[in-house]
Amino acid sequence: MTSVYDPELRPEGPGQPQIPGVPPQLRRGLSPYGMPARHRAEIPLLVIAIGLMAVSYPSAIWYAYTHDSWTSNTVLFVFIPLLIFIVRGLTVGSPQANGVKLSQTQFPEAYQMVVQAASRFGMRQVPDAYVVLGNGVVNAFSVGHGFRRYVVVHSDLFEIGGEARDPDALAFVIGHEVGHIAAGHASYWRLVGMAAVSYVPFLGSALSRAQEYTADNHGFCFRPEGAAGAIRLLTAGKYLNKFVDADVVADRASTERGFFVWLVNALASHPVNTFRGAALRNRMEHGRLMFRPRPVFSQMATAPAT
Repeated sequence: MTSVYDPELRPEGPGQPQIPGVPPQLRRGLSPYGMPARHRAEIPLLVIAIGLMAVSYPSAIWYAYTHDSWTSNTVLFVFIPLLIFIVRGLTVGSPQANGVKLSQTQFPEAYQMVVQAASRFGMRQVPDAYVVLGNGVVNAFSVGHGFRRYVVVHSDLFEIGGEARDPDALAFVIGHEVGHIAAGHASYWRLVGMAAVSYVPFLGSALSRAQEYTADNHGFCFRPEGAAGAIRLLTAGKYLNKFVDADVVADRASTERGFFVWLVNALASHPVNTFRGAALRNRMEHGRLMFRPRPVFSQMATAPAT
């Protein structure tokens, strides 16, 4: 059975994109395969979200103007484009002011991962990347402002000496975040278009989860060996991760039952860890947004835990 979901089964021609300013040695060994698959529900949900915004935004302005009803919620909704612009600027400004910018001399291993991921996904410009103080939180995120894109990684993904605790897991995380950018998730206009859907129960969170699955596809395409390490980090953190079997976590996606298990996932902006692990292991199906995946008991692509 051939799956169009597996990005490495869809070659799109020889050669690699050439990114200006990137040393040739950082492009060696990059895969010539096609781009990672986008989650099948992402675009339909995005179209619904944009349509909802196109109707509700002018309607809110018209209603407030004709009924002289400028409540705090109405004002907040009307100024959403400006608020998104300001929040994005602050989100970028904080790591610029306080973080360490990745370079060939500052966290060079992670810098090389960012460069290679950008090349792998056909991006014309390498995102700026920063390490910020994690204070015990294992996290990373991507953001855009203006025409630039940024990846921010928490320091807890690194050793004190500057080397990654789990290089494959770190590569997966960086591939995931660069994947958000490559898939257009950091676009200002996309975020504005999605603003109204956050007021609709379950719909906005479902779109967010679909985007996370798309980014996971990028992370897997960039470093499949890091998928298990990423699940171990998400479930047990940076110290206990080596005691976690990622396949056992994935197996539980089809066995954990109950309304509140369903509700936790349905309300979440990211897929729950069991669903996420199952999707990273079973590359024949798209990640489930609302209901439990079917049982597939196999082994996740993995590198040895350290």
